[in-house]
Amino acid sequence: MLDVLTGFAVIAVAILVGWVAGRSGVLGPHARYVLSRLAFSVLGPFLLFSVLASADVGALFSALLPVSFIAAASMFVVYAAVALIAWRRPVGHVVIGSMGSGYVNGNNIGIPISVYMLGDAAFSAPVVLLQLLLFMPAALSVLDVVVRGGASVWRTVLRALANPIIIGSLLGVLVSITGLELPAIVTEPIALVGQAAVPVMLIAYGISLHGQRPLAPGSGRRDVVLASALKLVAMPLVAWAVGRFAFGLDGHTLYAVTVLAALPSAQNVFNIAQRYDTAEIIARDTVLITTVGAVPVLFLVSLLLGV
Repeated sequence: MLDVLTGFAVIAVAILVGWVAGRSGVLGPHARYVLSRLAFSVLGPFLLFSVLASADVGALFSALLPVSFIAAASMFVVYAAVALIAWRRPVGHVVIGSMGSGYVNGNNIGIPISVYMLGDAAFSAPVVLLQLLLFMPAALSVLDVVVRGGASVWRTVLRALANPIIIGSLLGVLVSITGLELPAIVTEPIALVGQAAVPVMLIAYGISLHGQRPLAPGSGRRDVVLASALKLVAMPLVAWAVGRFAFGLDGHTLYAVTVLAALPSAQNVFNIAQRYDTAEIIARDTVLITTVGAVPVLFLVSLLLGV
């Protein structure tokens, strides 16, 4: 478990660097915006191409995929029902809050956790695939309509497919499925650029924390609490129950789907909220709380199910 703590410590240091940079102002007043756009439009696609292009196709379409889908979709539905019906939240806020409740950090936390706790980085690939090829396009399509006023469904779909992250993901899946062997002169530069995505995302997130207080009154506190509770408690329980009783999983596979469901909310949720200028505080606080809270949750999962 020391390796798991090491992974979280690395992430915490990167966020702290961003916070210090934001506090000192060394990167200027527009640093958060520029870094977020850089990570979203340039670095992220390279990283996701590298991850998916080298993933095992058999693992991508294993039982992990439907279990992860059911667990995440359940959280989306529960959050959306409460936020829309009981709290009358705007649709854009509901989309961001729903993603915070079920869209896990399958990359910069999921990959090291898969290595340190599950023994293989490929375990995170089904979650990455599911989120980037289904959940993210759906969320971006809705946000395009409600935030940017898109009226054409076809135009919205095309805009979502033109998203750099989606393009990088689709190309990576294509390489994985076809078994295409790319030369090092192609893969090495892509990997090099992609490796910058995680630290830049985390630094941009750290900058956003300067001067902010999580769960401050008037910041959407109950939205954050609901999303965080669903993410940290309900989602791992649903994944375990569905995997155990609906798909008959046991041993290491059941352990894996539960660990993946216990991952914190993805940094991408905050990046998307920032990109669309919608529910940024809810996204930021949910990512922060679930990232901290995931540590004891993962320890508990390891204690109960670790094999």
